[in-house]
Amino acid sequence: MTTHAPQAAQAVTLPTTLDEAVAALGAMPAAVPVAGGTDLMAAVNSGQLRPAALVGLGRISEIRGWQYQDGHALLGAGLTHARMGRPDFAALIPALAAAARAAGPPHIRNAGTLGGNIASAAPTGDALPVLAALEATLIIAGQNGARREIPVSHLLAGVEMLRGGELIGFVRVPLLHAPQVFLKATGRTGPGRSLASVALVLDPARRGVRCAVGAIAPMPLRPLEAEQWVAQLIDWDNDRALVPEALTAFGEYVAAACIPDPAPEPDGSVTPLPPAVLHLRRTVAALARRALGRALS
Repeated sequence: MTTHAPQAAQAVTLPTTLDEAVAALGAMPAAVPVAGGTDLMAAVNSGQLRPAALVGLGRISEIRGWQYQDGHALLGAGLTHARMGRPDFAALIPALAAAARAAGPPHIRNAGTLGGNIASAAPTGDALPVLAALEATLIIAGQNGARREIPVSHLLAGVEMLRGGELIGFVRVPLLHAPQVFLKATGRTGPGRSLASVALVLDPARRGVRCAVGAIAPMPLRPLEAEQWVAQLIDWDNDRALVPEALTAFGEYVAAACIPDPAPEPDGSVTPLPPAVLHLRRTVAALARRALGRALS
């Protein structure tokens, strides 16, 4: 005997190609795709989600690796954090490898995937600020073999959304062959959810600095003015030299851009930021300062 109400049986489909997975989603509009299941199972276990059907993506070998393509790396959406954290991948995209290694305990890193991190779009997703700083592009698989590309920032900002029956198939990342850094602050020692994170990459070919701040907003934030300001101060022809004071100023610039002061009241007074928000701003400033310092060292 049981005190639990009976639940309807779920249909589970296990395609072996990306197009088969898309076709299965098209045939079952209520189906939910699942790869590592780290976010999905948490939602199921908490009662927030009761999927009528599942389309498992674990047997699709074409999205579990990567390849080189015209100066870019084409990453399969099924790459796990554990795989991205290995040395060979770290030599390719160091910041993404660092984010993958910081994604959580081993059982999460072994199961969680790059595509799942993007699709769930949780603010604390460690890969998201890295992909934003790298200005990565998503390759979306649709019905009847259709493919379309959108910037990852557009999906995270809600400018463009996945349509019914579509899946993230690949992520195209430019290979900059330059220093990249990912840093995060957590509320405890060891891997954990980010309170704030910073991804910073140098682009010597364009003499640019790209920075993205994660976890403090629904999507990664790009402090574009701070990027442009500090890029003009770097001596790109002389070992990328930068005076120490500029590092501190850059950190403050990034933090103020991402966590601005409140707007003045009608009477001209300004309400100070709460202590917790001020602490978060200082944390972002420290992360940005350290990230740029490490990239330039």
